[in-house]
Amino acid sequence: MPRILWADDEIDLLKPHVLFLEAKGYSVETVSNGADAVDRVENARFDVVFLDEQMPGLGGLDALEQIKERRPETPVVMITKSEEEHLMEDAIGRKIADYLIKPVHPKQLLLTCKRLLDGDRIRGEQVQQDYLQTFGQISARLGGSLDADEWIDVYRQLVRFDLELQGGDESVRQILDDQYKGANEAFSRFIEREYPEWISASARGEKPGEARPTMSHDIIGQSVMPLLGDVGGKPERPVVFFLIDCLRYDQWLLFERTLQQHYEVETDWHYSILPTATPYSRNAIFGGLLPVDLAKRFPDRFTADVRDDDEPSLNAHEDEFLRDLLDRRHRKDIRMRYEKISNQSDGAAFADRVTDLLQVDLSAVVVNFVDILAHSRSDSRILREIAPDVPAYRGLSTTWFEHSWLADAFKQLSEHDCTIVITSDHGAVRSLNATKVIGDRETSTSLRYKHGRNLKVESREAIFVKEPETYGLPRAGINENYVFATEDRYFVYPTNYHKYQERYRDSFLHGGVSLEEILLPVATLRPKG
Repeated sequence: MPRILWADDEIDLLKPHVLFLEAKGYSVETVSNGADAVDRVENARFDVVFLDEQMPGLGGLDALEQIKERRPETPVVMITKSEEEHLMEDAIGRKIADYLIKPVHPKQLLLTCKRLLDGDRIRGEQVQQDYLQTFGQISARLGGSLDADEWIDVYRQLVRFDLELQGGDESVRQILDDQYKGANEAFSRFIEREYPEWISASARGEKPGEARPTMSHDIIGQSVMPLLGDVGGKPERPVVFFLIDCLRYDQWLLFERTLQQHYEVETDWHYSILPTATPYSRNAIFGGLLPVDLAKRFPDRFTADVRDDDEPSLNAHEDEFLRDLLDRRHRKDIRMRYEKISNQSDGAAFADRVTDLLQVDLSAVVVNFVDILAHSRSDSRILREIAPDVPAYRGLSTTWFEHSWLADAFKQLSEHDCTIVITSDHGAVRSLNATKVIGDRETSTSLRYKHGRNLKVESREAIFVKEPETYGLPRAGINENYVFATEDRYFVYPTNYHKYQERYRDSFLHGGVSLEEILLPVATLRPKG
């Protein structure tokens, strides 16, 4: 039975309130002054303390301070006749759990107790009920024919419930996990069917709309260029474009909570191109072109023969690609700056001079930490123990962000008149199931996609691309093919299959086809005030 301590010099007049709470299942102990309240808290454990602000002798605020010294974890509710704002602020500053104005109704006290003692349980049960009621609706949509926008809506629902059910009933979580898996299976079929049509529409010059969604190569044109004003004019305010490599939508939602303290946030979406890997998707973002067109325009900068997507040199020309994109859009007048940050020391130095970005019209900043975290977890036993599953993985990345130089940089920028755009080049998926692929020794090394000559793979477990051009991809030679792993699979060669199956299992990987890798937020932030 939850225990309540109530301190009030007029406690005898509150007997009906005490009886009401006891009838609702609470054990209520009463004292008539602050000193006795402190003594009882020191010698016994209570779940909630109700504390009158105006008592003779030791007053409510002084008693609050002493109670918090002895039992900092115990929630204290201040009850007072005073409506003075400075008193409210003083009490809040001392970390009270709630503030009630006399006369209080018994049901006010009950609501406060339920919120403080049962709030998490009640909210958890409500979320579970909401999900189970929504389960059928989502299943029906997955069984139908969804378009690109509807897939985004389904994914948003799944991610919302994934976050809200975290730590809840395991049986309900298992239902969600199974539905997530079914969604990714259906989404892979959708991409295999629709993606070549989107590429064809893009090649015809069709803008994002009915024929195709916004994709990687559209982001600068769709979300950044309009902020730079009309051709020949000057931007109203500096624009800072942040690309956080390998940032999933669920991670973004947790980052956003920190940013909302300082910014108004509007979130849009884009589909990453394939492969969902940095050399392709990030170069497409900065170049405003599909990989096949980048290879034609920059034959000495973007090669069709990408063998290792972790090779830094493959993204060494992003600033050049962005400058070329601006020039093609008749914006040679735009003053531009580009930075790439891959370690803590560079990040700290960047935060120290972040306001320098406001001296130019457009700044582009690439942040590699989340991608580094995903790759490091694959190689580190300690990181796997710290982040053994998806909730722990996104929690780890969120903890980093909240205490990072990047959060500090955003806080500093919020004090100036600027516009910020944040997106990612691709996400990552927790990969648990190996699938066999056959290729020669020249085949690329990535685990979620391969390209090379005469590739062979089980068709039900991957998307096979015989003609790379139909996917907007360059061809390095005759009989060059691509294969993309779907759902939570990763590729392993038949040689030493079980050895490499075990080595790469349970890694956060990218390059293939899944909701987590392809559907990405594009957020526009404007400082509050």
